[in-house]
Amino acid sequence: MPKGQIVKALSGFYYIESEGIVYQTRGRGVFRKKKITPLVGDYVEFDTTSLTDGTVTKILPRKNDLVRPPVANVDCAVIVMSAIEPDFSTYLVDRFLIYLELKDIRPIIYISKMDLVDEQQMADIKACATAYEALGYRVYLSHEFEQEAFLADLSDELVVFMGQSGVGKSTLINHFIPELSLETAEISSHLGRGRHTTRHVALHKVKDVLIADTPGFSTLDLIDIDKENLPYLFPEFANRAHLCKFRECSHQHEPKCAVKDALENGEIAQFRYDHYTSFLEEIEQTKPKYNKK
Repeated sequence: MPKGQIVKALSGFYYIESEGIVYQTRGRGVFRKKKITPLVGDYVEFDTTSLTDGTVTKILPRKNDLVRPPVANVDCAVIVMSAIEPDFSTYLVDRFLIYLELKDIRPIIYISKMDLVDEQQMADIKACATAYEALGYRVYLSHEFEQEAFLADLSDELVVFMGQSGVGKSTLINHFIPELSLETAEISSHLGRGRHTTRHVALHKVKDVLIADTPGFSTLDLIDIDKENLPYLFPEFANRAHLCKFRECSHQHEPKCAVKDALENGEIAQFRYDHYTSFLEEIEQTKPKYNKK
């Protein structure tokens, strides 16, 4: 039975690329009964009698999946943030980072509109970029952007773009896939954010990179993250956790905490620790409460 990857989903049809040929298929009826939805990016088995008449028969195991955009087996996500309008926010960057760490997706940070900032803003953003790079995250600044180097960094990966509304996700996707002509989102001065611009998702090959043509999350909640797992989504915390006195250290009030020691020694950025405590509080406050019978 042939195997391939779904590269587009549209109006109930799934377009599967297999050995350089794209087949139009539909999902098995049993998928709907079992509430199974094939996703763009899925590796599948399928039956086919022609290029336009096939059936997805089996979805192979996924390494991850996203809700927005609805894509599976994502290797890398580019977090698009703007330098201004809306202002650059490490708090939002960190929300995206912990989500991607949870999903085992490699993050890249791209900061747009760098040509619009003053010298002080430039210095502040570059300092943040240096802090993220020290943690192993790749950061690209728009005024220094080189497409060839960027694509080389993404070689052989399936890539999605996500970030706040109005930061230029669609513009950046258009840069790589000009034939799309995605409507770009302008900033609403009243709301301070961009209008959502979405379309059906498909994968486009740019050199040896598969790029999803639909922008992803603009905001994220932390519903999928529990407080015990949160510290391990911060690499600089995870790398020191074994040095803490207590195995399940929350890195807050416990004695002999390696993370707190590193924070005091300047080895962990204060803004990262502050965001960690903020996320922890949010998770604790939103944890379901069950009534006792």
